[in-house]
Amino acid sequence: MKAILQRVTSASVTVEKQLVSQIGRGILVLAAVGKDDTRREAEALASKVLKLKLWPDDEGGTWKRSVTDISGEVLCVSQFTLYAVTKKGNKPDFHRSAGGEQARQLYDFFLQKTQEGYRHDRVKDGVFAAMMDVALVNDGPVTVELNADPPISASAPTPTSQDDAGVVKRM
Repeated sequence: MKAILQRVTSASVTVEKQLVSQIGRGILVLAAVGKDDTRREAEALASKVLKLKLWPDDEGGTWKRSVTDISGEVLCVSQFTLYAVTKKGNKPDFHRSAGGEQARQLYDFFLQKTQEGYRHDRVKDGVFAAMMDVALVNDGPVTVELNADPPISASAPTPTSQDDAGVVKRM
């Protein structure tokens, strides 16, 4: 899974001109599920979202407090387009994104773990697979990318490097 976190003073989601969710000070989380992701990645990402230090402390020290430390709010929005590949041509390729039901289940699990890790009433959600209007006032601006990549499969080759003497080493 991957996510873009934006520190905000406010954010909201509207679907078909109806306000669905809104938050005050906190973080907007645009979250995407990859085709090889599991519950392990979803849980790891939820934990990182809540623990990431994005605010200063009361003494002015930067990057000292998390969203939970400041009693902020979290707005999670599903965003499969984060897995776009644009290496060939001008049309994005989304083959790295998880498909429909797999994506929905893992996104819902990510949302559940985020709510369980904080306070259910402080974690809001958009509408999965809907065309959403997402509005935000970025605070800073502060925008951070997070990745919770699945483990490399046993069938994948082990990365190697070659030193100056030509000896191949496992990385």
